[in-house]
Amino acid sequence: SEREANDALTANVCKGQQQHEEVCLGLFTLVLTEPTQAQRCYRDLTLVNRDGMNVILVKINQVLMEKFLKLQDVPRTQLVWLVRELVKSGVMGADGVVMTLLKQIAGEEWVLKSGMLIAMSVYTFLRLIVDHGPPNLLPLRQKEVDFCISMLREKFMECLIIGRDLVRLLQNVARIPEMDLLWRDLLHNPQVLSPQFTGVLQLLTARTSRKFLACRLTPDMETKLLFMTSRVRFGQQKRYQDWFQRQYLSTAESQSLRCDLIRYICGVVHPSNEVLSSDILPRWAIIGWLLTTCTSNVAASNAKLALFYDWLFFNPEKDSIMNIEPAILVMHHSMKPHPAITATLLDFMCRIIPHFFPPLESQVRQGVFNSLTFIMEKRVLAHLAPLFDNPKLDRELRSMLRERFPEFCSPPSPPTEVKMEEAVSMEMDNHMLDKEDGCYDNTEAAFSDDEEEVNNKGKKREFRFQPVREAVLEEPVDISPWLDQLDDTMKDKVQQLHKTSDTEAQCEVMQEIVDLILEEDFDTEQMSALASCLSELFRDHFRGDVLPEEITEESLEDSVSKPVCLVFRNLVTMQEDNSGFSVLLDLLAELYQRQPRTGYHLLYYLKASKAANGKMLLYESFAQATALGDLHTCLMMDMKACQEDDVRLLCYLTPSIYSEFPDETLRSGELLNMIVAVIDSTQLQELMCHVMMGNLVMFRKDSVLNILIQSLDWETFEQYSTWQLFLAHSIPLETIIPILQHLKYKEHPEALSCLLLQLRREKPSEEMVKMVLSRPCHPEDQFTTSILRHWTSKHDDTLGEHIKAQLIKNNNQPRKRQSLRSSSSKLAQLTLEQILEHLDNLRLSLSNSKNNFFTQTPILQALQHVQASCDEAHKMRFSDLFSLAEEYEDSQSKPPKSRRKAPASSPRSRKGVAPPTNAEEESASSSASDEEDSKPKAPKRKRKGSSAVGSDSD
Repeated sequence: SEREANDALTANVCKGQQQHEEVCLGLFTLVLTEPTQAQRCYRDLTLVNRDGMNVILVKINQVLMEKFLKLQDVPRTQLVWLVRELVKSGVMGADGVVMTLLKQIAGEEWVLKSGMLIAMSVYTFLRLIVDHGPPNLLPLRQKEVDFCISMLREKFMECLIIGRDLVRLLQNVARIPEMDLLWRDLLHNPQVLSPQFTGVLQLLTARTSRKFLACRLTPDMETKLLFMTSRVRFGQQKRYQDWFQRQYLSTAESQSLRCDLIRYICGVVHPSNEVLSSDILPRWAIIGWLLTTCTSNVAASNAKLALFYDWLFFNPEKDSIMNIEPAILVMHHSMKPHPAITATLLDFMCRIIPHFFPPLESQVRQGVFNSLTFIMEKRVLAHLAPLFDNPKLDRELRSMLRERFPEFCSPPSPPTEVKMEEAVSMEMDNHMLDKEDGCYDNTEAAFSDDEEEVNNKGKKREFRFQPVREAVLEEPVDISPWLDQLDDTMKDKVQQLHKTSDTEAQCEVMQEIVDLILEEDFDTEQMSALASCLSELFRDHFRGDVLPEEITEESLEDSVSKPVCLVFRNLVTMQEDNSGFSVLLDLLAELYQRQPRTGYHLLYYLKASKAANGKMLLYESFAQATALGDLHTCLMMDMKACQEDDVRLLCYLTPSIYSEFPDETLRSGELLNMIVAVIDSTQLQELMCHVMMGNLVMFRKDSVLNILIQSLDWETFEQYSTWQLFLAHSIPLETIIPILQHLKYKEHPEALSCLLLQLRREKPSEEMVKMVLSRPCHPEDQFTTSILRHWTSKHDDTLGEHIKAQLIKNNNQPRKRQSLRSSSSKLAQLTLEQILEHLDNLRLSLSNSKNNFFTQTPILQALQHVQASCDEAHKMRFSDLFSLAEEYEDSQSKPPKSRRKAPASSPRSRKGVAPPTNAEEESASSSASDEEDSKPKAPKRKRKGSSAVGSDSD
């Protein structure tokens, strides 16, 4: 079994250094040569290695430097995969490996082999040039400029496929001298760039591909934006927007990112009609929020240009209504709550016509006119007069609008807006607008954290982020739009399913539908229409509670005996190589697009149904079949949807999700944060019981430290819950003790209090003492003093030896280069002054007690050793502390000979000098003893000159 294999490996590596290296290199070899076993081997490697992956890091560097070009394709790919895993796990020294790997990037000649890669590279670097303005980045920017100039002049036709956004990017960098020359050629001498290039209008009329608009967003940004536009309900977006702003939009450099985000939302995020007519957060609300977060005039102007860019040369035959819809809806929906936003956008729309490029003013005017006409044709807005002639706009702006667009300014008689396929539902719009609070500002009163903080009994919040349940307006099920797209046989079955109300009869019909799908001659073209019908027919099932109130085998089986579960059941009974397996996955993927709850309903079925016992990994096949195509993203989105709908179900699924998908759940705190954000104290206790019974593992040694560091930004109850769950595991405290370097006494009281109570139960190790002493000294921060005082009463001998070791180690200068063995070596900024400050605070704390900690020989010897080499300022500052060492020296100097013989002739007493812990301490200890015993003081003065602590050179 895996446990036996792991025990055998662990036992072997403990035999000695050679066995440890052999096992680590054996696992490393398997990672490179066996991709199917790589994940398991890497996990084993993290568990059995004893040197912070040092053996592996050295070997990877050797392979990268000497053998990389000779590697076959599989090991080369696996080597890059392994480096990524090391970076994910936060292994110390991984940065050196990455730097070595960067040397293997091929040069420009390789790039030139792919036209699309040339265009993508030019798009990327033109965009990055804008961000690389600071003086320290100018050499890098110059290289980027040189590369872009060479590509644009030598490979212009390859760059031409970028489309109109190439002009937008070049405008942003046109002030750079080399770019200015290129810009002039682009406008006035296009034939110089390519004989086939007719001029800038050729570029501006070409729509930019989604691939380019998406390339400047990180995968995480893209995932979060897609999540907000497909899962988050309108009105509940503040938490997600705040997180996104903290993560990506909080720095000065991030101002230019808003253009990328707006272009991505307009050109890439095109929701289905079902999503557009639902209560899901609309695109215009996100764009409106992004506009309000611009803090510079240049960024705001560029953001508005990004929003209207597809309007300027809009051609209804080539361009999509979805690219221009967000701008008009931002203006329309902002008129009531944020008239200033509407005004500034309308003003921009008017002024961009003559100013964008004067020689093409007539074409720009025609493009904007085409956009407005198409908006009305598609019924995005029925009439524009209420927008253009609105009394909330100032007179000058209304006059300019009438002058520019007289065709759209005649007052209409019908209502201002009708429900249409591309617009958000009118009911939801009116519901939100009537509140008179912001659609996308940062102060949405109805959903503020303060109101959710306490319940009516004054108790601290439970279900903190549980969504406000909207009132569901029951509408009759309507599947008529899709019925005509089905063949006659399928159409009859779907209508039969519609008319049947008995659950058992519905299951029978649903099975017949599945049988039709599995027939060889089934036309997959009707899959989309069938999924739309099923989504509508099973609407009530997806809205209702899934988990029964009383959980028994019988109630669980009843809960998975619904018609939609027939698809799950058939999938479970099939082999993955069966052709019907992929067909059913395609059906679920189509259903998932229309009904996002399908994902966690499948997870529930795989856990609750006896028929699905041991088949939880089928979910991975489902995730890969969806439009997301990624297990981690799909799993996190489904668990988030489950969290918002049913916290009980979330807790029920949690043990299985962690055990079946450890690589997706244990590496980051994303799922953990979802859980602790909504559970109450009872559910927390239940999860802790699961952990202690071995049913649930929420942390593992290689990632627990990073997760706990992530949790420092969470709410108080969330942090306490996280620490309770961590303490329920049997993970040694030393694994996470480096977190002390991240904790500030005013900002992180939750983590500090939990650590303090846990350290209280531990016997201090050298690493623990080092980390505790590494904390900055502050009069209000009593953490270090309190734990040291506790240890003096329980483990005074051990503590004394460790403090002695740290004093001597930090007093010996110059320091030796630190190895990679200690995972915290780079974090721990321990100085001699810090140690002395903490010891002095401890001395004061013990001054009125009967504790004899400062009478121990190791402490006194170490203080004497430090005193001999420090400067006068430190001697004065810590005079009371050093006086203890002077008293010790005086008491020992009377019978020096007998004292020197004692350690050699008899075992060391409890207060005696402990054996040194390593060669460095042994050397230091012997030096200290020699100085102490030899009466001439010259050696002390010589050491003072070579000591970095307290020396003149310091």
